[in-house]
Amino acid sequence: MSSEENPSPVNPLPSAVVALVLVIMGIEAMFSLGMRGIIGGPEAIGWRLEAFQSYAFSPEIFWWMVETGQWPAEHLIRFLSYAFVHGAFTHALFVCVFVLAMGKMVGEVMGDLAMVLIFMMSAIGGALGYALLLGASVPLIGGFPAVYGLIGAFTYILWRSLALVGAHQSRAFSLIAFLMAAQLVFGLLFGGQKDWVADLCGFATGFTLSFFLAPGGWARIRGNIRRD
Repeated sequence: MSSEENPSPVNPLPSAVVALVLVIMGIEAMFSLGMRGIIGGPEAIGWRLEAFQSYAFSPEIFWWMVETGQWPAEHLIRFLSYAFVHGAFTHALFVCVFVLAMGKMVGEVMGDLAMVLIFMMSAIGGALGYALLLGASVPLIGGFPAVYGLIGAFTYILWRSLALVGAHQSRAFSLIAFLMAAQLVFGLLFGGQKDWVADLCGFATGFTLSFFLAPGGWARIRGNIRRD
């Protein structure tokens, strides 16, 4: 019998997941309320555009930094800040839905710190992939590359679980395959940017980091090195 007299029917969300969602939606609420003139006065209408100009990841600025060897902090922050600036309320809302779902599962297995690290490093990995693989000129905004990093971590968890029960590990990649196929179909039907490259690079970053951040990850890596 459980020692708790009234156990909760729903597992609580990890605190880091709640914090991420509050930050993302807090920023979006500021933009949305400012655009409607509820806060900030007349100049608040342009807050979102100003955020795009100051915090979106720009491949052109990235290549300028590479060519000049100058790495000012106000541009380096773009590798991460773009993930917290969205084009509309619905854009931010969908990101938060994925953070709640994927972040909860990753956080419960790997811990809050690892979950946040995967989110942030996947945002950086997505931005780098976007610049290096595409050479695009369109700035990158939104948290989907970071969210795809959480999907990568969840895929790793499922991949390891399937291995333990002797099932086909390829089944772990069903979610990312479905999401990429959906993006392809949507792009063919309605057109769109190639920011799916950033999403895929975010996924690869999150999946790779999980080898190190998952419980027992370092021990498994050291064991494999010793066997080799």
